[in-house]
Amino acid sequence: MTDWCDIPIAVAKPGLVGWALVALRGLTLGLVTYSGLVLLLVLRLVERPLCGQDRPITPYITQAVCRAAFVILNLPLTVRGKPMQQKGAVVANHSSWLDIFALNAAQRIYFVSKAEVAGWPAIGWLARATGTVFIARKSTEAKAQQELFEARLRAGHRLCFFPEGTSTDAIRVLPFKSTLFQAFYTHGLDRVLFIQPVTVVYHAPKGQDPRFYGWWGNMEFGPHLLSTLAARRQGRVEVIFHPEVPVDAFPNRKDLAAHCERVIRTSHPLAEG
Repeated sequence: MTDWCDIPIAVAKPGLVGWALVALRGLTLGLVTYSGLVLLLVLRLVERPLCGQDRPITPYITQAVCRAAFVILNLPLTVRGKPMQQKGAVVANHSSWLDIFALNAAQRIYFVSKAEVAGWPAIGWLARATGTVFIARKSTEAKAQQELFEARLRAGHRLCFFPEGTSTDAIRVLPFKSTLFQAFYTHGLDRVLFIQPVTVVYHAPKGQDPRFYGWWGNMEFGPHLLSTLAARRQGRVEVIFHPEVPVDAFPNRKDLAAHCERVIRTSHPLAEG
């Protein structure tokens, strides 16, 4: 049986119009993104000494840039439901690098990412500047990471992570790993925190492979970005906020992870399993 990761997407090379769109959208997106980054870094010089870990201003810049990205791409973004107001975290399915833009556009959050991302050119700079929490896969650093995770949560930062552990082809929801959920069951956090499941759904452009926006396996970032920028007709993106749940309503991390997976999977109209 052929594994879904082994089935490639047939990507047509951009024609004249496609290359024109790549140039126009790419330059505009780059200008908006890095202008926002410069403004954010300047404001952090004031925000950090005055507010410490709290970021009362700069997340609005991140959100504005991410909303602008969908306008530039001519990719409609629909938000259903409302972000929770309580302290806690957000968990979502993971299909593409576009998830970062979609989830940031829909609310002001901070992502939890693998440590390797911090060293990626361009993307790593953006991640660090916007307050991403980086998690290393070393058992020797587990305690330090747990303390950092707790500090950010207690500071009121709404963290967002992807329990699947990897991105998919946009038509699947993989089984959730419960490891990171354990952070919500330490030092009494389970009595004060809430978790909100969020489903991100990508609808491919008409006539295209339903996995058009998926970015997974060994796919390279450059070609995927190119095909997204070159699309003459875009699809659409949905971000669905589900009711938040108190952590202490679940006896352990596995039950909490299973609840979030079930809610996200059943609300994903394209999910195959």
